[in-house]
Amino acid sequence: MLFSTQPFLLVFLPIVLLLFYSCAKIRPLRQLVLIGASFVFYGIWNWRFVPFLFLLTLLNWLLAYQFGRTKQKLWLVIGIIINLAMLGFFKYANFFAENIEALWGRQHVAWQIVLPLGISFFVFQKISYLVDLSRGAKNIYNVLDFFEFVTFFPQLISGPLVRHNEIIPQFENNPKGAYFWENISKGLCFIVIGLVKKAGIAESLGMICNPLFDQVSNGQMLNWGQAWVAAISYSLQIFFDFSGYSDMAIGIALLFGLRLPFNFNAPYQSHNLQEFWRRWHMTLSRFFRDYLYIPLGGNRCSSTREATNLMLTMLLAGLWHGAGWTFIAWGGLHGSGLVVNHFWKRTNLKLPSFLGWFLTLLFLIFTWVIFRASDFNSAVHIWQSMIGLYGTGSVTFKHSFEFWVGILLVLLCPASQILINRYLRPSVWIAVIGGVIAVFFLLLVGGRIPDAFIYFRF
Repeated sequence: MLFSTQPFLLVFLPIVLLLFYSCAKIRPLRQLVLIGASFVFYGIWNWRFVPFLFLLTLLNWLLAYQFGRTKQKLWLVIGIIINLAMLGFFKYANFFAENIEALWGRQHVAWQIVLPLGISFFVFQKISYLVDLSRGAKNIYNVLDFFEFVTFFPQLISGPLVRHNEIIPQFENNPKGAYFWENISKGLCFIVIGLVKKAGIAESLGMICNPLFDQVSNGQMLNWGQAWVAAISYSLQIFFDFSGYSDMAIGIALLFGLRLPFNFNAPYQSHNLQEFWRRWHMTLSRFFRDYLYIPLGGNRCSSTREATNLMLTMLLAGLWHGAGWTFIAWGGLHGSGLVVNHFWKRTNLKLPSFLGWFLTLLFLIFTWVIFRASDFNSAVHIWQSMIGLYGTGSVTFKHSFEFWVGILLVLLCPASQILINRYLRPSVWIAVIGGVIAVFFLLLVGGRIPDAFIYFRF
């Protein structure tokens, strides 16, 4: 079930809210409502993986509980290994088997392994909790708190990647407390903005870039204009799609009185690559920073070691996004870019602000090509087209309005959270306009088959 569909917005969400607030004063009951709703939400995708989600969550809680009781870190090590093994089996077994057999000159017959939806996110949540315990955190939660933390449906599938100490302390707050109406109003604003991003912009941009990338995959070359339209439209699509999902997740959580961390902060307005990664998918970036890059030594070491740490972190970040060499190459390109970025900063030389922004944006557009392309050959062909090797030509495409609006929004508008928290004030006109927009997009999504959010595949 997608956030941007009528069944979710008009049936599932209202029913869950009604049940939740009917028992809001009793903490265990409202937690059971959310946990039960989360398993139903997950089960609508594939009921076969509900026992997997339940048992893996229970196992992690039991291991954390045993650690709290015995103070033996072996329980945490076992938990981390099990989580990594589950992620490795479901997501990477075929990838590694294919490459190992290729070294022996054999053809791998892919195993029929179905990837559980959201496994990359909820496994990382569990790992971060177990690692925090090993570092001295004393938070041994009861079973309801832990289950709600892991399974809370707004962030279960694609984040934001929430840490235990960010959300579990909120469970004790009365959702009908002093911030009730503020949470409801801001939550609805986030949902409307996310719906506009996903249904109004991202899906239209997908109709531009998908045929062009498919054309290259089928062996047909693009001209210069087509290649740039393909690369730019995908750069816009992935932002509006994923930030739209994050906005809706944050908004839905607010309806239940819970605040999730923000995930995007106008990333295409960054002036260097390091700044971009502080603004793009922020909860994942901090995970890799805190649980990989800093433990490796971070920047508290020699220049060579720092460069190695950056490259390793970004290569693994690329692999996290998908079991394929194109994703690893994408991570490697960003790792190389960050190494250059760090080296440049140490020279104390400064680029003009506009030039820094332009070069960063150009780098991002080029690297999104290999992230989206079906294989290396397709990416290389698009890059060749982008530098004019297959002629300039002309390009015409539908949804040009959404294309240009998307460009203006990412370059000029503030992040959703800044727009809502800083600039929107309670107003009848805002309520009326927001209501009209919401009704329009509810009718729009009811008239077509929605595309799944891009990050669902990761």
